[in-house]
Amino acid sequence: MHFSVIVASAIFATRAMAVGVVGTPEGFGKGTTGGGSATPQYPADIAQLKTWLTDSTARVIVLNKEYNFIGSEGSVTETGCRPASNTCPGNGGQDAINQASWCTNGNAGAGATSISVTYDKAGISGINVGSNKSIIGIGSSGVIKGKGLRIANGAKNVIIQNIHITNLNPQYIWGGDAITLAGTDLVWVDHVKVSLVGRQMFVAGESASNRVTLSNSEFDGNTSWSATCDGHHYWTIYLTGSNDLITMKGNYIHHTSGRAPKVGSNTLLHAVNNYWYAVSGHAFDISSGNVVAEGNVFQNVVKPLNANTGNLFGSPDSNTNTQCAAYLGHNCQLNAFGSSGTLGGTSVNALVNFAGKNVASSVSSSGLASSIAANAGIGKI
Repeated sequence: MHFSVIVASAIFATRAMAVGVVGTPEGFGKGTTGGGSATPQYPADIAQLKTWLTDSTARVIVLNKEYNFIGSEGSVTETGCRPASNTCPGNGGQDAINQASWCTNGNAGAGATSISVTYDKAGISGINVGSNKSIIGIGSSGVIKGKGLRIANGAKNVIIQNIHITNLNPQYIWGGDAITLAGTDLVWVDHVKVSLVGRQMFVAGESASNRVTLSNSEFDGNTSWSATCDGHHYWTIYLTGSNDLITMKGNYIHHTSGRAPKVGSNTLLHAVNNYWYAVSGHAFDISSGNVVAEGNVFQNVVKPLNANTGNLFGSPDSNTNTQCAAYLGHNCQLNAFGSSGTLGGTSVNALVNFAGKNVASSVSSSGLASSIAANAGIGKI
């Protein structure tokens, strides 16, 4: 018995030493260290996971199984609505919860009707992650089901790597956000997969999120409950924070129909070497802020750009792209388009705010699609 305990302890110690964050962030999130050199810990259940995520201790939290929050906080039945966008009720449409009075303040559209909705309470609010945390998965086994993560109210220095967040009331608009930032700094989200959520897959909301890198992640929009009634998720990436600096690099965004990303406020976004595929509506929608998009691939994207009332530099041609060097430290790379609309964007004003900041590198978009799709998401590191 004594020998068995020693062997088990040795195995656990070896496993703990071998587990950790892989790589370091490029771009605006450079310098994020998360839980640093803290001893890796494996939460036994959802209660322990939530306790460790929310406390004030620097931690490396390792997920080696599925943590299922569905049913953990009960369900709610109340009055919601069938929005005007749901033109296929009962056949792949998405109804809505009346969160933020969305159903009653006109946002659901003319002709919206009241209906009864029943949803899982856990999915509505994310776990409030504390500062100095690394949340990492092992292989493809680290899954959080039925609840998202929220980094807000001054929490900072957080790494989320190699996990899958899924099943947040996907049948309902406002059913839940996978990853939310609001009032934070230094966040790195890497090799994460998001699928089957009710609302946003990634949202940096109105409060300042400051320095963020979103890299090598998969946003899988395949759904049986679509706000656009076509099997594609609409609510994807929402970037409207104050003074946010966001790098998007190496992400695979597919089978979506809108807001990928929606950019507003005075966000500064560098979208580099990402791959949009099978987008039935739009990718970028820019109401304000500054966006540089370079070296990206758009394949089967109906509208790479829905609207732009901000500043967009869309890397229009090789000669114009030399202007990037003075601000980004390199010439911008051309974007690639296959069976897609166009992006446009020649605003040099979008470039000037990058001067002196940590800027991600870029490579040619030529032949990049397959490598991004193969590398992005869970189980790829």
